Amino acid sequence: KPTAYLINTGRGPLVDETALLDALENGKIAGAALDVLVKEPPAIDNPLIQAAKRLPNLLITPHVAWASDSAVTILVNKVAQNIEEFVKTGK
Repeated sequence: KPTAYLINTGRGPLVDETALLDALENGKIAGAALDVLVKEPPAIDNPLIQAAKRLPNLLITPHVAWASDSAVTILVNKVAQNIEEFVKTGK
């Protein structure tokens, strides 16, 4: 649909990247915003990465929500809790 926007923040393989690129280039879709691609990390020669340099209707962001300070703190605390539990119980 020429007025539709695709937003994918979940799983890269949900989107056919070749079909999406064709749709973006030929006005079959208004635009796309992607936080994930089929292959992570993407290769520099990924056609969508290359197209993002020239297509104003394509936005690709790095899939790094897990790397925020608060997320890392939570992860480190959980690892510490798991180690402590293992030392106490052997499980």
